[in-house]
This record gives sequence, structure tokens and C-alpha cells, in this order.
Amino acid sequence: MRANYLFTSESVSEGHPDKVCDRISDEIVDLVYREAAKTGVDPWGVRIACETLATTNRVVIAGEVRLPPSLMKLDKNGNEVINPSKFKSAARKAIRDIGYEQDGFHWKTARIDVLLHSQSAHIAQGVDKAADHSNSEGAGDQGIMFGYACRETPDLMPAPIYYAHRILQLLAAARKKGEGEAAKLGPDAKSQVTVRYVDGKPFEVTDRPVHPASR
Repeated sequence: MRANYLFTSESVSEGHPDKVCDRISDEIVDLVYREAAKTGVDPWGVRIACETLATTNRVVIAGEVRLPPSLMKLDKNGNEVINPSKFKSAARKAIRDIGYEQDGFHWKTARIDVLLHSQSAHIAQGVDKAADHSNSEGAGDQGIMFGYACRETPDLMPAPIYYAHRILQLLAAARKKGEGEAAKLGPDAKSQVTVRYVDGKPFEVTDRPVHPASR
């Protein structure tokens, strides 16, 4: 393994479309579990398998869920369906907190479609406790992630990604306070930091061109 090298990491701000969707999804999960706690519903009985999509002044929330009764309502035929109002409210609050008040994306005027429906009985059967009462449980979609901790920074993150994240955190704080040139910026931003390592340790931040293989 090389001891001297350049390593580049990039980060995107809270206003990046991917991050907006992540934030809305997080708010939805929090909403459902808050309602479960408020109404005495067993949190292990809650299911939230949904995705968020954002485009020009529009947000789509879709997927399968199993919700507390407080998030349901009766339709005109007397059938129990999902009540979209609190989901829309959670999405608008997230967009407003991020800072979107533009013609192309505004928390107040964005169209928010809630296309959630009850979880499929077949999926529920696979995810809930097994019928043989062995206390085993199934799982839905699965993925493999990897990462590592190190002593390069206070957050135990590698230096390039730590500083890329930190730049955007400081920029967002300054933007929301209306400080200096940051006040002129919108919520969407990206940072990229290249660190030169010497003897396997971060030595300096550099603006030298980085070969794609070293990213």
C-alpha cells in the first residue's frame, strides 16, 4: 500500500435533491413512530417501506406502509385509507427548514403527492415473526455497506470527507443567518476536498489536480 498519495472526497449540501429526499424520508419515519408512541401502538408493528422523489416544485412520496390508526382515515365508501395530510405537512416543514423559497422549488407552493398504500399481505407475512413461533424474523430489501473509523479527525472520520462535510455545515449555518456572501447563496451546494497524505497520515489540503484513480 502506498504511503504517500492524494485522496479526494466530496459532499453535497442539505439542499441537494438527494439530501432533500433523504430529509423528507427521515421526517416521515419520525412522524410514524411519534404517532405510534402517542397512540400506544407497538413500534414493532410499524412498517415503513417508501421512497421520496423530488423534482421541479414537486415531491412524490410512494411505497408500502403499516401505520398507526391516527394516520388513517375513512374514504367516501367507508374504507380505511392513508390520510396524506400529516405526511404533506412533514415534507413542507423539511423543505422550509432547508431553506427552499424559490420559484422552482418552494415549501409553500410545491405539489406533494402521497402515494402510500397498505403493506402487501405477502410481504407482511415474510417480514413479521415466523408462523412457527421460532421468534425468527424476515427482512425486506437488504444491502451491504462498509466503512471505517480512524483517528484523523474528532468525528473519527477520514480527513477528506470530514472537511468536505464541515465546509457545507458552516456554509449552511452562515446562509441561514444571512452572513456575508453566503446569504446570497441557495440551499444546493457541493464541496470537494483533496488531502495529501505523507507516510499514511494527512499532511495538507492541496489544490493539485487529482487523477480519477485516486478519488
